[in-house]
Amino acid sequence: MTGVVVVSRALALIVAAFFSGYHVLLGLYSLGQPDSAAPIFAAMGLYIVATIASLWPFSPMRMSLPLALFNVGVSVAIPLIVGSQLDGSTGKLGYATWYVAAIGTLMTITATRKRPQLALLGVGVLVVHSVIWAGVGELGHMGVIGSVVWVVAAGLLSRALVKASRDARQYARAEREASGWHAAQEAHLYERQVRLTQTIRLAMPMLRRISESDGDLSEADRQECRLLEAAIRDEIRGRRLLNHAVREQVMAARRRGASVTLLDEGGIDDLSGSELEIVLNALATAIGRTNADKIIARTSADSATIAVTVVGLLSPDPAVSALGPDASDEEEVDLWMEIPRRAATAAV
Repeated sequence: MTGVVVVSRALALIVAAFFSGYHVLLGLYSLGQPDSAAPIFAAMGLYIVATIASLWPFSPMRMSLPLALFNVGVSVAIPLIVGSQLDGSTGKLGYATWYVAAIGTLMTITATRKRPQLALLGVGVLVVHSVIWAGVGELGHMGVIGSVVWVVAAGLLSRALVKASRDARQYARAEREASGWHAAQEAHLYERQVRLTQTIRLAMPMLRRISESDGDLSEADRQECRLLEAAIRDEIRGRRLLNHAVREQVMAARRRGASVTLLDEGGIDDLSGSELEIVLNALATAIGRTNADKIIARTSADSATIAVTVVGLLSPDPAVSALGPDASDEEEVDLWMEIPRRAATAAV
């Protein structure tokens, strides 16, 4: 069993806002060191605007490109503004370099919101400025290295989370497909069992009679075998076109010499319960009322309104055929019926 840790977005925003505000407090605390406080307040204003926009709770997870570029611009402007009011060669600036951690936090937020390339660009500008302004030896004291580490870690973590989310969606899709395949296999197995049970019920009495007579069957028994064979074929090809009433009427039509063909092509797979029974009972009534010599019933897979189409044909009259080659020898339509998908009655 796999455990999943879910971090609230609201909690993450609150923590990020707390750290961002802490950097501003450090800047206020160190206002005595810069030559002028006005540029520092301007830098703080830029930072606060960028932070609020980046932590806006109703924005999408992926930061917009204009906002990400604005954050990079802020990370370029703040070091220039604050650095112009400080002497980087003294090496004893303390909290006056608050902007280093502030930019690191802002770029970490940018990387977390799926803009890692621009976040690295922003912190890279900070590194270049710090090297030129204070020297390589001051990178550690100013906290530049820590800011770079945080941004890189945020970018790697964001990429890992994206990959984990993508993998989770793939696994979920694979699980749904496997469940669907399993359900389909169970449905096929159940249908095979139902058809096998029905076949055994139909054929077992005749099989016993064949066994008892050592295969010596009368003509009536042979005819009954042919009818049973046709009934078993219906169970395979007719599928959902069969209920008790349909089976009775089909067998009665065959006993009087008619040829009956049932073809289920999946057009009524979505019908069940009373709707299916209404359609099948209408089919049974239609088969029972016609005197056609050839009856064909098939589902309408391509129709949104018709469930089953039934056609009954009468063979040519021998007396008419004897009149000569000009006499009509085409089969006559005795029944044409379209059974609606959802109707209590069907019109012939």
